[in-house]
Amino acid sequence: MTRIRKIALEEHFMAPGFERYSKTFLQHIDKATYAELARRLADFDELRLAQMDRAGIDVTVLSQTGPGVQGERDTPKAIASARENNDFLAGQVARQPTRYAGFAALPMQSPADAAAELSRAVEQLGFKGALVNGHTLGRYYDDPVFDVVWERFQALDVPMYLHPTDFPVVPVSLAGHAELNGATWGWGVETATHALRLLFGGVFDRFPGLKLILGHMGEGLPFQRWRFDSRFAAYPHGIRLQRAPSEYIGSNIVITTSGVCSPAALAGAIAEMGEEAVMFSVDYPYESTAVAADFIEAAPMSERTRALVCHGNAERILRLGAA
Repeated sequence: MTRIRKIALEEHFMAPGFERYSKTFLQHIDKATYAELARRLADFDELRLAQMDRAGIDVTVLSQTGPGVQGERDTPKAIASARENNDFLAGQVARQPTRYAGFAALPMQSPADAAAELSRAVEQLGFKGALVNGHTLGRYYDDPVFDVVWERFQALDVPMYLHPTDFPVVPVSLAGHAELNGATWGWGVETATHALRLLFGGVFDRFPGLKLILGHMGEGLPFQRWRFDSRFAAYPHGIRLQRAPSEYIGSNIVITTSGVCSPAALAGAIAEMGEEAVMFSVDYPYESTAVAADFIEAAPMSERTRALVCHGNAERILRLGAA
């Protein structure tokens, strides 16, 4: 079977010693499942590459699994851990430079240090941007204190991938329902809300060249574009934006298909955002590489659109060389 070329962007690993940050994640899965996930997260050779080959994935952009550095309460340790993670990842990319690329981990506990580490990771290590595992200890990035980080992303012309995490405090609406407070529902709600805080907080007006990537078919945001415009026009609460909210979703905010293998959802996202705003991803090892590859190859769309979603958009946004 001939596969269309693919680039995958939300594909995780775990650096040695970073298991300490995954304790809160363990509440969502059983020990046997976690043991298998840990084996796959630590692998950069036989398991991962074989699945990539079978799925037609030429390049995987690797990122530290959550919560990673965002879970570190000690700021100096967070700065050191981010650097340690990025150096480790750079070593793995160097072993397979035609198959792997990297997203940096950033110590958002210290915005100035996060900006400096982003520069180092991009300019010295060759990374393609950064993946940040949600808020950092309850601090959200619409706060102007993080503008130094956004300025650096814009100056370097690389994206931030905003990845889900737990709410800082479990909302009353989810209390007692652990089944809803993780990947099934809560993570997507938390991440979509974070992205909207950036949008309505004026981050994209202050930094119009900024690119934010959201996984999981955009955490549902593409399907609310019309309502954002309608209700914000009616109830702006004193907030002023330079454009209608919907115009940022598809230009500043772009998405991947990670973890959502629904042809209907994909068609809707492309219809809402345009074919140049959607990129293929798997969410390895938490989702099936084979299922994701089969889905994107069978989903109804033109072959031009399929090529853009599978690899063309990622090549452009991440400045990855075309094959």
